[in-house]
Amino acid sequence: MTFANIIGHEQQKKLLRQAWNNQRMAHAYLFTGAEGIGKRLMAIAVVRLIFCEKQTGCGTCSGCRRIDHNNHPDLHIVETDGTAIKIDAIRQLQKELAHPPLEAPRRVCIIDDADRLNPAAGNALLKTLEEPRAEVMLILISAHPDMVLETIRSRCQQLPFARLEQSMIAKVLSQQQIDDTQCQVLAALSEGSLKKALGSDRDFYIEQRKEVFKSLSALSVGSIVPMLELAEKWAADKEQLDDLTSVLLSCYRDIFLIVSQGSSSLLTNIDMQERIRQHAAKETPLSIQHKLEAILDCRYHLQRNVNRQLAMERLLIQLTQGPCGDQASRSQL
Repeated sequence: MTFANIIGHEQQKKLLRQAWNNQRMAHAYLFTGAEGIGKRLMAIAVVRLIFCEKQTGCGTCSGCRRIDHNNHPDLHIVETDGTAIKIDAIRQLQKELAHPPLEAPRRVCIIDDADRLNPAAGNALLKTLEEPRAEVMLILISAHPDMVLETIRSRCQQLPFARLEQSMIAKVLSQQQIDDTQCQVLAALSEGSLKKALGSDRDFYIEQRKEVFKSLSALSVGSIVPMLELAEKWAADKEQLDDLTSVLLSCYRDIFLIVSQGSSSLLTNIDMQERIRQHAAKETPLSIQHKLEAILDCRYHLQRNVNRQLAMERLLIQLTQGPCGDQASRSQL
């Protein structure tokens, strides 16, 4: 993976190239930004630039090829073990980094999902960050930098990555022999993440998305049992919850556009317009605003491992409130 192969992030490429050309690379970086936008690819491209025999990241020399096959002795990649990065992994890393590089100018370690360092592992890593060796560089990657220890963040040069533009993702999708409607829907639902657009959840975005909104639209304020059953069904698939909240956000954003008489060209769910418009007829701009806030609040808490069942139940109660009931319930708080 070279800089040329990475879609977008031109400013980040420029900064990293300049740092390398001027021999002013930081001893530790923290790449931040949403999942699936190219942070890890950029980290690999930096390693290839450093390890390349031609110092260009050519892709053909022995150093570049060994990186591609993940068997370079001076590249160390630390990932989660289960749900966390544990202290044993950091201790093993420190033993390896204590030795001089074998082939490359320096040893480089990539720590993916750095926000999942458990407290013991994070504190152990501080020693390496506080006493950096000249021939060692660390690249930490995180989609949730606020969950990385402040003492770690302060010792890294942070490099934020923005979400990819929708047009960039649509262009890549069009090259995958996907029809125009699906390209537009996937590009919009991907939230700037190429990984989401091209990943294994594509069926969820294209087909199950319709079922999600249909099930939600069938609920009413008094349908307690169906509401609880739907909450249980949604909460059961932990890995799908982020995609599910993305779908809900896209649907209610479309409803907000329709209620606010926005341009139909801005709609995401263009293949569900009739159902979206039927739902919009029951809402007001204020009620939709409250429901969008409820979805965002639910997503925030789900990322912090709250009880999924209760989170889904609370969200469905909020989403099934009518405009009058919604405003009345808030006025009582």
